[in-house]
Amino acid sequence: MNQLGTGIAITGSGSAASEVTLDNHQLSQMVDTSDEWITTRTGIRQRHLVHAQGSLSEMATGAARNAIAMAGIAPDDLDMIILATSTPDDLFGSANQVQALLGASKAVAFDITAACSGFVFGLATASQFIRTGVYQNVLLIGADILSRWVDWSDRSTCVLFGDGAGAVVLQGNQSDRLLGFALCSDGTQNSCLQLAYKSQQQEIVKGLTVGKGTYQPITMSGKEVYRFAVQKVPEVIEKALFRADLSTEQVDWLVLHQANQRILDAVAQRLKIPKHKVLSNLAQYGNTSAASIPIVLDEAVRLEKIKSGDIIATSGFGAGLTWGAAVFKWGR
Repeated sequence: MNQLGTGIAITGSGSAASEVTLDNHQLSQMVDTSDEWITTRTGIRQRHLVHAQGSLSEMATGAARNAIAMAGIAPDDLDMIILATSTPDDLFGSANQVQALLGASKAVAFDITAACSGFVFGLATASQFIRTGVYQNVLLIGADILSRWVDWSDRSTCVLFGDGAGAVVLQGNQSDRLLGFALCSDGTQNSCLQLAYKSQQQEIVKGLTVGKGTYQPITMSGKEVYRFAVQKVPEVIEKALFRADLSTEQVDWLVLHQANQRILDAVAQRLKIPKHKVLSNLAQYGNTSAASIPIVLDEAVRLEKIKSGDIIATSGFGAGLTWGAAVFKWGR
């Protein structure tokens, strides 16, 4: 039994994306593909792209402001900011920039990197600080600008990814509404989906060479990732539901990482969750990595699909390879 204030409630959500979009017809002018091919195989029709001068920190801050407003608190009330991202503005981390832009002067801020699983891993991370009673108000943001790292001549990847940010506020609560979670990793399959470091040799003094470099574009084995997701995601959701002492029949909404509509459909089918309970905005956003779950969650909350007390099962999965699931009741 949790002490007063050390349960968890998710009380606000927010999202943000660039107004600039790239649709499938435009993509077909760049690479050998078509709207029909992309839509049939992925469910994606367009993706939002951040301008070359755009900032992940600013986009993340926009999503954060919306979440804070919905939760009914001020930036000064935040104790912690966790930014789940694989594409920071600064390799040392961008959460502190978000803290400064928000004016959340009392909050400690840091980044976590778990690619498309980042938001779910962030939920589990944030919950530990609240359950121990150390912090009461935690802002969790998932944000990525994958367009920075896409090879726009590689049709196997460039059709998939988009940019966006989503956020939630977690607060200490008398009743605990984060009901269960499970997290997994398998580094032996790391090569299936990578944004790998690319080294160039640089001799700094005679006989001493160091690596200086950047990163290669995103590479992916689509078939391997599909097989991994369809097998592992239902398993980890069932594990989280078991820990929450719930059945799939009690789930009101299935909120999966928005990677591919075929994956969403296959996971729902394996769990025997009907299609009308599966949230999807892939057609408008594509795969936004750590941002995808909080963006689709926020849209459903603001459309009043998701109501206070609804039971949500969510799962993130992707590079690492990493995957995880969380089960929670929306609202206080």
